Amino acid sequence: QVQLVESGGGLVQAGGSLRLSCESSGRAFSPYAVGWFRQAPGKKRELVARIGWTGGSTYYSGPVTGRFTCSRDNAKNTVYLQMNSLQPEDTAVYYCAADFRRPYYSGNYYEEEYDYWGQGTQVTVSS
Repeated sequence: QVQLVESGGGLVQAGGSLRLSCESSGRAFSPYAVGWFRQAPGKKRELVARIGWTGGSTYYSGPVTGRFTCSRDNAKNTVYLQMNSLQPEDTAVYYCAADFRRPYYSGNYYEEEYDYWGQGTQVTVSS
């Protein structure tokens, strides 16, 4: 059974940093793309970062560009989201998701393209 498990969320003051981890069990992340989404209260879930199967193809949404960095360690079957300069508007539940249907593909931007999701981890940034 495939499971994605996020960790690393928590409460941080504005300007602080957190590193989220997403570990896959039951299936290797390689060679598949992995995305990080977030959902704030009352808002739609949005893609904030995506890392391609090689690790060299990354995407970041406008609000997080320059502050968030996505990386992967295929040997550990883990994908990371380093979040720096956090702001209150970054407060949300963060989810990792994998597109296990399309190996060697890095053009995943939409929720429906991802077929496995983690349970989410809460990130709260206080002002």
